[in-house]
Amino acid sequence: AVNVARACNYLGAGTVEFLLDQDKNFYFLEMNTRLQVEHPVTEWITGVDLVEQQINIARGEALSFSQDDLTIKGHALELRVYAEDPLDNFLPSIGTLETYTLPEGENIRVDNGFEEGMEIPIYYDPMLSKLITYGKTRSEAIARMIEAINMYKVEGIQTTLPFGKFVCEHEAFRSGNFDTHFVKNYYNKELLEANFKEEAAVAAKLAVQHYLKEQLILKTPNS
Repeated sequence: AVNVARACNYLGAGTVEFLLDQDKNFYFLEMNTRLQVEHPVTEWITGVDLVEQQINIARGEALSFSQDDLTIKGHALELRVYAEDPLDNFLPSIGTLETYTLPEGENIRVDNGFEEGMEIPIYYDPMLSKLITYGKTRSEAIARMIEAINMYKVEGIQTTLPFGKFVCEHEAFRSGNFDTHFVKNYYNKELLEANFKEEAAVAAKLAVQHYLKEQLILKTPNS
């Protein structure tokens, strides 16, 4: 990536993308002359604020570090939260954000662009936010992502959050033994629907237990 930038005398923030084949060979794909959507992952594992560095370069300032100063610590994941319906071929989902509660906690970051009550129209990019998690190991980062997805509450539209959870819980993804054909090889909406039904059953059971507990506390006679 550094050699590509040097070859064209590139100045500024940029992202060089490669593909990796089954034999661990890298192939150049493209260079985006901007910050990548996934730049928070790089920021978290390097400790470098890329937006700040981009602004400094635009001011004519020099980088405050060299390539040799950079080290990678830990693992980070990013999930693009889209207003799309994974049960309907990922078609756009429009409507009002009746409930919109962001996850919070250690090693959770949300780059968000919406608030509860806002309308999601069909005219623009459907991305609501970027959900990023960090861990000392990849397994920790995945576990934190699942926790964050569970805390992320959205009502009024469909989102890709359930699909993200499906991916994070799948053994192929957790093991790292997957490729760009993950969706074709492993995903079908019936599996996601089964997860929805299971979670709904658990939620109903918890609601009944809560109701019975409240009745006991209030000592309300059965009718």
